[in-house]
Amino acid sequence: MSWEPIKKDPSAWTVPPNLACYEKTCAGFSWEAIRRELDGLPGGRGLNIAHEAVDRHANGALRNQLALRWISREGQTEDFTYADLKEKTNRFANLLGQLGIGKGDAVFALAGRIPELYITALGTLKNGSLFCPLFSAFGPEPLQQRLSKGEAKVLVTTTRLYRKNVAQLRASLPMLKHVLLADSDQDVAEDVCSFQQGLAAASGEFTIPPTDPEQHALLHFTSGTTGTPKGAIHVHQAVLMHYMTGKYVLDLHPGDVFWCTADPGWVTGTSYGIIAPLALGVTNIVDEADFDAERWYRILEQQRVSVWYTAPTAIRMLMRLPIEPRKQYDLRHLRFIASVGEPLNPAAVLWGQQALGLPIHDNWWQTETGGIMIANFASMDIRPGSMGRPLPGVEAAIVRRIDEKTVEPIPEPGVDGELALKPGWPSMFRGYLHEDQRYRKCFQSGWYITGDLARRDADGYYEFVGRADDIIKTAGHMVGPFEVESVLLEHPAVAEAGVIGKPDPIIGELVKAFVSLKPGCPPSEELRLDLLGFARKRLGSVVAPKEIEFQKSLPRTRSGKIMRRLLKMRELGLPEGDTSTLESAV
Repeated sequence: MSWEPIKKDPSAWTVPPNLACYEKTCAGFSWEAIRRELDGLPGGRGLNIAHEAVDRHANGALRNQLALRWISREGQTEDFTYADLKEKTNRFANLLGQLGIGKGDAVFALAGRIPELYITALGTLKNGSLFCPLFSAFGPEPLQQRLSKGEAKVLVTTTRLYRKNVAQLRASLPMLKHVLLADSDQDVAEDVCSFQQGLAAASGEFTIPPTDPEQHALLHFTSGTTGTPKGAIHVHQAVLMHYMTGKYVLDLHPGDVFWCTADPGWVTGTSYGIIAPLALGVTNIVDEADFDAERWYRILEQQRVSVWYTAPTAIRMLMRLPIEPRKQYDLRHLRFIASVGEPLNPAAVLWGQQALGLPIHDNWWQTETGGIMIANFASMDIRPGSMGRPLPGVEAAIVRRIDEKTVEPIPEPGVDGELALKPGWPSMFRGYLHEDQRYRKCFQSGWYITGDLARRDADGYYEFVGRADDIIKTAGHMVGPFEVESVLLEHPAVAEAGVIGKPDPIIGELVKAFVSLKPGCPPSEELRLDLLGFARKRLGSVVAPKEIEFQKSLPRTRSGKIMRRLLKMRELGLPEGDTSTLESAV
């Protein structure tokens, strides 16, 4: 179905966009100019994300500006000015120093959207240590993999999450020296201490040490279709991209109130739930609670949110409810809405226009890119179903594969191919932790190969076609099938397992597992429920399968690899395609 573009009327702009003319901005763009809009550490001592996001504002005119407003589950608020954030993050940086944590040491956070997580992130970056957020719904298995691979030395978490999912892992995590409990008033053990006590005892004065722009700053784990999760490494230089995309894509202006609904356990919640809005000096809204339509509309109204960044899953859930937001809530302050996490349906873009009075601007990026790469900008017409056009300073292309190591750009528009980016943008990941060969494979013929399939139209707008691998996107989260299959195989009744993403109108895809059982273990409803509970306990509610189907045997290649593609084709009733490599017995 072809969708008519949504035309932008400059006369209707209440605030002129930062990127008023795409072509002009791209033509005159340079990363050096963006760098000059930031401060850098005093005395030419380098570039540090936390300085640009907090200290440069706290040391200037925005000292008493509201930086972060936290809304608890119960609806209570706690406010932090830029001066408050500077002092608290100084204290945390000093606390890390007292614990012997220094440059490059890994500090992990396992928590929901609570103030301590934001203090941890920024204080860790000030200290020159490596910050890694973890999704709070992870079960023990995913946590053990990530904490071990990331060589975590400090973990900031809550008492409940520690007791439920981490305490049992301590023997297998010799590198983990300190656990700080955000909600404990007193130390529990020598190596399990109170976050608040430690913060109170530390000094509020701290000088950020010299920071090379290429110094490691952030570690984000992203699942692969095989093997263990990949740890994408980002550097302090990434703040240039966070700042620039906050300015040009999210169109943040002085005085804006910004709300990103993403959990900081995922890259969006860090890049745009912490760094970008603070780097622009605006007020950042943080809501502790999970999705609730009426609560969300109340926050938009009561907090006078002007720029809102959310996910397609949430938008689809809002679309299904009999709420008329503009009639029931005062949303006059809302100026710009953007969405990320998976492709945004054209109908959702139009729903925004009708229900909220504003179109929803889709954009595209990955954990590996560190920041938004392709976007629908505030000043540009929107083509529903399109990801938009590349950012200034970002060169994108659709490429065709010549062989396993060679690709070439496809010059003509309208042709499906692999989406590729020319390396060099500041937030490009600098490696996969401990996996140099895996990292090198991402780059071919001078391009970073994203693993996504897309097409480009004659005007330079890009449209997402599909995943080039088996990653499952469920409710905005990425799930690697191998991780789920590995846990299912630990159940004594399971012989083999194959996992796919099954299309779902609300969450995008749900995780479905196909299981064959060992001899003497007949399929039953009781066993199916047991497997669901087993996986949920080990993996957490987001990663665990929602459906399990028993099969006598699973389709395999002759080399023994389960053909997930074939499982998915059969599930959807689609043509199976080439099955020449399938085991003859199947």
